[in-house]
Amino acid sequence: MAEAAKIYPVVICGGSGTRLWPLSRKSYPKQFNRLFEGGSLFQRTLGRIAGAGYADPIILTHQDFRFIAAGQLADSGAAATRIIVEPEGRNTAPAIALAALEIAAGDPSGLMLVLPSDHVLNDLEAFHRAVAAGAGAARDGALVTFGVTPDRPETGYGYIELEAPHPDGPRPFLRFIEKPDAARAAEMVASGRFLWNSGMFLFSAAAILEALEAHAPDVLAACAKAREAGRDDLDFFRPGAEEYLASPDISIDYAVMERVAGVVVPLECGWNDLGNWQTVWAESNPDRDGVATTGGAIAIDCRDSLLRADDPDLRLVGLGLERIVAVATRDAVLVAHMDRAQEVGRAVEALKAAGAPQATEFPRCHRPWGWYETLARGDRFQVKQIVVKPGGMLSLQSHVHRAEHWVVVAGTARVTIDGEVTLLGENQSTYIPLGAVHRLENPGKVELRLIEVQSGAYLGEDDIVRYEDIYARG
Repeated sequence: MAEAAKIYPVVICGGSGTRLWPLSRKSYPKQFNRLFEGGSLFQRTLGRIAGAGYADPIILTHQDFRFIAAGQLADSGAAATRIIVEPEGRNTAPAIALAALEIAAGDPSGLMLVLPSDHVLNDLEAFHRAVAAGAGAARDGALVTFGVTPDRPETGYGYIELEAPHPDGPRPFLRFIEKPDAARAAEMVASGRFLWNSGMFLFSAAAILEALEAHAPDVLAACAKAREAGRDDLDFFRPGAEEYLASPDISIDYAVMERVAGVVVPLECGWNDLGNWQTVWAESNPDRDGVATTGGAIAIDCRDSLLRADDPDLRLVGLGLERIVAVATRDAVLVAHMDRAQEVGRAVEALKAAGAPQATEFPRCHRPWGWYETLARGDRFQVKQIVVKPGGMLSLQSHVHRAEHWVVVAGTARVTIDGEVTLLGENQSTYIPLGAVHRLENPGKVELRLIEVQSGAYLGEDDIVRYEDIYARG
């Protein structure tokens, strides 16, 4: 692509769906998980827009995921024009409005390619051809969406209706269709006049802002005020929270695309939105018996099944299974019939009702400085493994209810306790009394790994008084 045709990718990665539980949870959703080779779904999305003709992406994410997104961005070797942090998810229309305002400030005629961060596209050449085809229409002012040629009746997707069957190249669409029942889906696919709605869009910043002004002025007004009231926070941009939350919670499909004479580009690139475990199974290269295994999973006399063990110390064995999804993590196991894969959300709701933390949280908790996970807990004690990235620094803090012992097992720790600074190497330890003001840092070039033993009357994560924090957390 020539420089004049440069496209600004907008990657939306703020969702926290539960359809791939137990691997995807509210605290660490599917876009950040490594479901296949080549990095997380988010990193794979970044990889497909890293070529010539694309500007550095604008990334929109939820405030809870900002450091995860930034860390995976850095690990992938990519850069971002801007990471916009939503105080709360408001669906795709406000997110796209924020990105359009950002692009329009520097290049109103610039084209923006809106991409979900959790999809699979197997034929990148076909994807880039479709984008190039859509760019021509978008430069002429059209609002472009991408429709996937269906290969089966699917009740989990929305559809786009065309005037004539078997489309080739950009063409006007008639309307969007909500997720149909099985009979209606079969009729639609047989007609050849319907495409799956991929959730990807391409238009100029000026064109989508004009359409928002005409069809969703309340969305645009709220986002313009939020951008004006926003502020930079480390490497992120935070729109004004009160102003942003005044926007309606609405998708770009409802707010704009269903109200305009837009254009759809057919897309045949091995697209999959990974909306449930059955679609993950289909993308996992099942063997001749239809069985896909991952990690420490073993299948014996199984057919058409997915067996996935995501903890390296966990062995999952399936014997005589047929059309079964079995997914095991360190703290939870899902076993479901393949035909019920769309209903995994019911399992999450049942866990929430039972007060189980597995509904939303993982044992491993990611932080901007690294991560920690609980290894054991009991009455008045808890044992954690803590890993701090090179250069990482925990906040200067104290605890009201607990004392801590730290034992370094790898790397070097710089420990501050009540103003006294000490360097600890492997097999060295220290004690932090209850109430002591302390900090942990990794001054080295390799990961710092330590074991923390907490003891006290209350061991909750909210027992932290922060005095200084380089990551600007509250």
